[in-house]
Amino acid sequence: MNYYELFFTTITTEDYQQDLLINALGEIGFDTFEELELGFKAYIPEDVFDQQALDEQLLPYKDLFTFSYEITLIPQKNWNEVWESNFEPIEIGDKIYVRATFHEPKPQFAYEIVIDPKMAFGTGHHQTTAMMLGLMLENEFAGKKVLDMGCGTGILAIMAAKLGADDITAIDYDPVCYESTIENSALNNVPDIKPLCGSKEVIPNEQYDTILANINRNILLDQMQRYAEVLKADGEIYFSGFYESPDLDIITDEARKYGLKYITHKKDKEWVAAKFIK
Repeated sequence: MNYYELFFTTITTEDYQQDLLINALGEIGFDTFEELELGFKAYIPEDVFDQQALDEQLLPYKDLFTFSYEITLIPQKNWNEVWESNFEPIEIGDKIYVRATFHEPKPQFAYEIVIDPKMAFGTGHHQTTAMMLGLMLENEFAGKKVLDMGCGTGILAIMAAKLGADDITAIDYDPVCYESTIENSALNNVPDIKPLCGSKEVIPNEQYDTILANINRNILLDQMQRYAEVLKADGEIYFSGFYESPDLDIITDEARKYGLKYITHKKDKEWVAAKFIK
C-alpha cells in the first residue's frame, strides 16, 4: 500500500491550532501523524486520499491561522525507512518504555513494549495513546476480559496483557493494523491476543470487563451503542481521540444514553482520554 505524506508548516499563536488540523485530518482518513518542532506530517493511504475532501476539511481553518503543506507519495517499500528515521523511544512516567525493535531495551522500566514501526497507527507518540497508557496504569486489568477497538499496532492490547488481562480481542478495520497487531503481540510474548479485521460489525457477541477505544469522535459516536451492548454492568470503558472542548461533552452526552457514566479524564494540550463506567 502506498501512502501520501502531507508536511504541514504551521504559523500559529496557540498549540491547540495545530491539534485542530490533526483532528480534522483524522476525520477524513489520515491515520498516522508525526509532530515536529514546526508543523507536523500526516499520512493517509493512497486509495483513501481525496483532494476535494481535504480542501473542504481545511477550508474553515484558513481564516483562523496561517498554514501550508506539501504532498509526497511514499511507495510501500519506503515506509519502514520513513518510520525508522523518525521513531524515537518514549517513556510514560517511570513505568512504561515503548521502543522499536532496533532500540536497546531498558530493563529498569516495569513495562516495556516493543513496536515494529510499520504503517499501523499507534506507537505511543501521540498524546491520546500516551494518555490511554497512563489511565491503564491507574486501573485494574488482572484477570479482565478486554476489547481494544481501533487497535492500530496493538499497543493498548499488549499493555492490557502485560497488566494481567487474560482474554483480549483487538479490532481494526485496516488489514495492515491487523497484521501489525499479530506481529507485535509475538514480539512482546503475548500471543493470546485475538486480532480481528473489521469495525463494529465484527465485535463478538460476548461480554467484556473493559473496552479501550482510541479512535476519533465521529467513530466513537457511531459505535457507542455497540460498545454498551457488549460491556458488562460495572464494566469500564476508556475513550480517546478527541478534544476536551467541545468533544468531551458530546461524547459524555452520547454515552449517557447507553448507561455509561463519566468518571474522569486526562488532558494533554487539547486532547483528552476519558474513563466511563456502565
